[in-house]
Amino acid sequence: MSRPRVVVMGSANMDLVVTTDALPKPGETVFGTDFVMVAGGKGANQAIAATRAGADGALLGAIGSDSFGVTLKARISAAGVDTERVRVVYGASGVAVVTVDAEGENTIVVTPAANSAFTGLTEGELTAVREADVLVAQLEIPVGTVAEAARAARSAGTRVVLNAAPAQPVPVELLDSVDLLVVNEAEARAITGCGREDPAALLAVVPRAVLTLGRHGAWYGDRDGTAVHVPAVKVDLVDSTGAGDAFTGALAVAWGEGREPVDAVRWASAAGAACARRLGASVSLPLRAEIDALYVPAGGDAGSVPAS
Repeated sequence: MSRPRVVVMGSANMDLVVTTDALPKPGETVFGTDFVMVAGGKGANQAIAATRAGADGALLGAIGSDSFGVTLKARISAAGVDTERVRVVYGASGVAVVTVDAEGENTIVVTPAANSAFTGLTEGELTAVREADVLVAQLEIPVGTVAEAARAARSAGTRVVLNAAPAQPVPVELLDSVDLLVVNEAEARAITGCGREDPAALLAVVPRAVLTLGRHGAWYGDRDGTAVHVPAVKVDLVDSTGAGDAFTGALAVAWGEGREPVDAVRWASAAGAACARRLGASVSLPLRAEIDALYVPAGGDAGSVPAS
């Protein structure tokens, strides 16, 4: 089986993660217990996820001219992602400052910085989109940029997967170019006003949709009349951060390989579960063999798989 070309357009952030016994109150200083600095942003995470899942993956996005930008590009490249067309813009890279307490509660402050400057696609970037088997995008970069890329993909026959996160209304001109929409309940409500009580409402705006439901699995529907609930793969949960990005990246790979959409959702669910067995986001995104080990075909028994 040939490796599908999956181009991911989206954000790249440096995640600065501090753990502490208790989150500080306003005006309070507390000591941290640990600190890690990892590549993040939904674009970078999904590009890494798709590459580890078996794609010839590439990232289109923007990083800053600061030291974080240098480190970001190096770490994303080290994961096997093609970063040749990642822009470097003068100024700061996107940063997420995350504080996590002993109970797993967190506070997150995100500064988009260079991600906000990713506008006006070049001919080289548009060529990368047109030559892809699948384009994956999210909403952590300017929506107009995503819409421009989606139109180019549609005109070239490239499949478009939109993970409409974070939750916000999505312009009709973008939805008109989307082949498969991936949303959680909050994101679905922002688009249609409906969640799990009426997931088929998504099919009024796109031809195919996946509604992710966390531990309750996922719903897939299309305008051909398919409407299927895919159960979650049961694992010992360690950290769900990044599981949604693992799901979306793997889904794009499976669809690009020619799997039927429902089977692609099942395989993507295994990817999300594999990610949730480890701490962290981009560092916990699973390899293809890990996904295959958890994949449950139609009629199979998900069972329970311990943490790794």
